[in-house]
Amino acid sequence: MNPPTETSFTYVPIGTIHSPFTQLDGMPIQPAGAMGVRGRIVIREKFLAGLRDLNGFSRIILLYPFHHSQGYSLEVIPFLDTVSRGVFSTRAPRRPNAIGLSIVRLVAVNGCELIIEDIDVLDGTPLFDIKPYTPLFDSYPDEKSGWLDGNKDAVAAAKSDRRFCGTPR
Repeated sequence: MNPPTETSFTYVPIGTIHSPFTQLDGMPIQPAGAMGVRGRIVIREKFLAGLRDLNGFSRIILLYPFHHSQGYSLEVIPFLDTVSRGVFSTRAPRRPNAIGLSIVRLVAVNGCELIIEDIDVLDGTPLFDIKPYTPLFDSYPDEKSGWLDGNKDAVAAAKSDRRFCGTPR
């Protein structure tokens, strides 16, 4: 049997995320640190039919590229720590496939525009996909969070900096 080969994928953005954050420095690193921060998503017209029935959900999951992250590092010092960690045990943007995930509050669906809150994403970020957040499927509050268990109270105050931009360390 032949070993698997690497496959590349091409993604077409379905829209653009807009937020008050125009610079990486100082923006929240997770939605928990952006409570009440309002933004919007503009969906491309050809994907409008895909928004049908979305307004029945209070939260949605956004999938997007970390489009300002360059290269990747398999070990990083994450925002909530001072110790080097394996990138797959973090949510750091400098990853082999720089894909971000945010769970935000859906306030309204107005045609091609979604009004959202708790947004922790840089303004102008392309949007790859939207999935409905469903507590029945997506919530496991009693599970362990590894090294983050000791830092969970710090997430709301943690802010981004430029540590994941430029040449990998």
